[in-house]
Amino acid sequence: MSLMTHEAVELNELLLSCTNTINSMGVFLSQVKDPTLKSILEKQIGAHVQDYNIKSEWIKNGSSNQKLAVPAATSGTTTGTSPSPQAVTPNPGATNFDDRAIATSYLLTLKRAGREYAWATFEAANPQLRSFLEDAFTMCSRHAVEVSQWMGRHGYYPSETAPASLVQKIGQTYEFVRETVSVH
Repeated sequence: MSLMTHEAVELNELLLSCTNTINSMGVFLSQVKDPTLKSILEKQIGAHVQDYNIKSEWIKNGSSNQKLAVPAATSGTTTGTSPSPQAVTPNPGATNFDDRAIATSYLLTLKRAGREYAWATFEAANPQLRSFLEDAFTMCSRHAVEVSQWMGRHGYYPSETAPASLVQKIGQTYEFVRETVSVH
């Protein structure tokens, strides 16, 4: 099946994005100090290479028989930042990245790429391409959770459990709807 014009344009943007991700990860791997963060990057870069190659196959052939290896969902949940949040100051004169900058840059890349995949999924007319893009979104989402959890453990990504009173107030705003039709 041939690609539609808008699908080809979406793939081009996604390929450029993936090229940037892989190149950045190469730099990150040469500069990362924390062994856990390094392990995360080493584990995840392979999925980005596979993702790039599948997209390349799509743009060259209009199809792909490959299935993206989507990582399993993590079982742990984040309960908020463990240590006190660590202050950060942008450094326009930086010549290398510390671990926090690496994790921040990579996390924001994953979030942006995830949004791009979600958007491209809605634009894809080809069901197989749409399925691949959904898998790529899921990959980014699951990678991002792992990176954000690492950042939270180090106080680099502040978060906290929502107060029960707020959750209760929001919950009281919405009533359940009786389901009268089948869900498909």
